[in-house]
Formats: sequence, structure tokens, C-alpha cells
Amino acid sequence: MSKISKPSVSKERMYDLITAPVITEKSTMGSEHRQVTFKVPMDATKPEIKAAVEGLFKVKVTAVNTLITKGKVKRFKGILGRRSDFKKAIVTLAEGHTIDVTTGV
Repeated sequence: MSKISKPSVSKERMYDLITAPVITEKSTMGSEHRQVTFKVPMDATKPEIKAAVEGLFKVKVTAVNTLITKGKVKRFKGILGRRSDFKKAIVTLAEGHTIDVTTGV
């Protein structure tokens, strides 16, 4: 049997992984279920995100779900443009742990 090791993430990489909190109506409804949503880079993995959140906010993470939001095609003065794709991470915290996203890190 193989032993799963935690990824070693440097402090600089932790700050690069957690780009910004996502503050929408849907993400704030997740806070009722101990969930916090963050914007992360496209190359971020679930174990890296878990290590970064635990290291920066000193909380216990039980699950990490990720999704990629495709950019929309928009018009500006008749010229077509495209918003960039981005990745979101929905982090579920252990019982009794909270993160206040209105304050900085």
C-alpha cells in the first residue's frame, strides 16, 4: 500500500494559489454549509489548494471541489471580445472552523 504524502507548498506559492475570494450570492449561500469559494490559477491542484488554505488561514479543510468557468464572448462598441477563463475552488471547512473573507490575509 502506498502512503499518500502531503504536497509541500512554499509560502510564496500559497499566496499565488489563493488569488481572491469569490463574493457572489451563490458563494455566500455556501457559507451556511461551511464552504468558502476562492479564485485560483488554472494550474492549481486540489492538494495544493488544501495545503494553501490550511497554511494561510490556520483552519482544517475537509474537501476541495474545483470548477473551470469558461469566459463569455462580449461586445464592446461593436468589437467582439472574450473574457478569460478562470478556475474556482470551493473549500469545505471542518466543523467549528471559519474564514472571514472580508478581512485580508
